[in-house]
Amino acid sequence: MPSVARLSIAPVKSLALLHPDEILLTGEGVAEDRRFHLVDETGRLIDGLVVGSLVQIHARTDPNGETLRIALPDGRVIDDDVREADPIVTRMYGRTVDGHVVDGPWAAALSELAGRDLRLVRADRAGGTRNEHPATLVTDGSLGRLGDQLGVGAVDGRRFRMLIELEGGGEHEEDTWIGRRIGLGETVLLISGPVARCAMTTHDPDSGERDLDTLRAIREYRGLRDGKDLDFGVYGEVERPGRIAVGDEVRPLG
Repeated sequence: MPSVARLSIAPVKSLALLHPDEILLTGEGVAEDRRFHLVDETGRLIDGLVVGSLVQIHARTDPNGETLRIALPDGRVIDDDVREADPIVTRMYGRTVDGHVVDGPWAAALSELAGRDLRLVRADRAGGTRNEHPATLVTDGSLGRLGDQLGVGAVDGRRFRMLIELEGGGEHEEDTWIGRRIGLGETVLLISGPVARCAMTTHDPDSGERDLDTLRAIREYRGLRDGKDLDFGVYGEVERPGRIAVGDEVRPLG
């Protein structure tokens, strides 16, 4: 059966991914994942589609989001305690996220790199900017099939920013689990449906520059769901929380 090859979280939405050896997955997701996000002076969400170079910045936080460390491409590191200021509601992909603007040195440094005024926001709840679908999964078989379609060899799974990448899986094997339960590490996940993809997958995961037409390729060999959605990977709902580690095998539960 497929096993966990890589785990990926982003303490600040759209910044570089971290790859821990294990995660604690709850019904709200991973506490450190997407706990922070960026907005402009109007409160508009600023993500990798707006400023691709954000992926060049690395960030770390603790499960409670009380400290934040960012490492900038020029070698500067900003590490400090998080201090909340004004409350703010961010509109995000058809939903709202309650949070607080964060005081401190991070916003100025991020604004300099982005070339626009930015504010750093900490979401009030663990799980950050997610309010559903705490887990996402994709297999190496799916990434390989997409690479074949594009004629580029294996496609780097970081483009899809999935929580869990699996190795040893067949082409879109994860789709066959939809509506079923799987065990993974200490968790039990209900695979609830496909993940509709956006243009972020066309961006290089290191530079943030658009360099690969993944959406066209997916459409060519997979088509559109309901005439609009381009699916790649699946969602997992947490029925039993717990730890997942690199090397854990998928256990079909029916």
